[in-house]
Amino acid sequence: MLIAGFPAGAWGTNCYLVAPAAGEECVIIDPGHQAAQGVEEALKKHRLKPVAVVLTHGHIDHVASVVPVCGAHDVPAWIHPEDRYMMSDPEKALGRSIGQQLMGELTVGEPDDVKELGDGATLELAGMEFSVAHAPGHTKGSVTFRMPEQADIPPVFFSGDLLFAGSIGRTDLPGGDHAEILRSLERVCLPLQDETVVLSGHGPQTTIGRERATNPFLREVAAGLGGGAPHSPAPRRGM
Repeated sequence: MLIAGFPAGAWGTNCYLVAPAAGEECVIIDPGHQAAQGVEEALKKHRLKPVAVVLTHGHIDHVASVVPVCGAHDVPAWIHPEDRYMMSDPEKALGRSIGQQLMGELTVGEPDDVKELGDGATLELAGMEFSVAHAPGHTKGSVTFRMPEQADIPPVFFSGDLLFAGSIGRTDLPGGDHAEILRSLERVCLPLQDETVVLSGHGPQTTIGRERATNPFLREVAAGLGGGAPHSPAPRRGM
């Protein structure tokens, strides 16, 4: 399997291209702010042909390049229905103060073909399988994508802004909910195998085992202490 990832834009949002191997079809995950050029460079480098864009959530730092990327390759974008409005109305999604700062530099809107994700769905794209889990808390429509273990390759988990190395996504923007993100961590992350590779929306890769042992939020949930008052024992990344 080939996974090519790079941080893009002002928020360093990780965009991933996933394919069975170089020279084959691929899926693009979260082409965000200023990601279009990086996507094209990775496609050329690895000789890949996109078949779909899939989105972990609707914040502009994850979806800002969806329209040009989908348009250039005539592919659909997949997003959870509760976050779909964010592609056309980032100001509503981020709050007026942040949204207004961005509106002058961004062209917003939906690509021509939008498909909606559901909890528990399995996407079969480019000869690969992606299991979808609805994981609200960062946004109401946040999802994760999990790829099963293959031969000598451990399971891969695209966590979006649910889980980071050492932290979790912020919950202070519209649609965010601290107690809900803890429930999502418990339901979606804790059952995963320790060797599962976590590729998140921001920051370096990690594993579920490492986060289970060191991430203060995941340790809190594992200990059955979730649902308390919001707190920040570790810095949170992204938008």
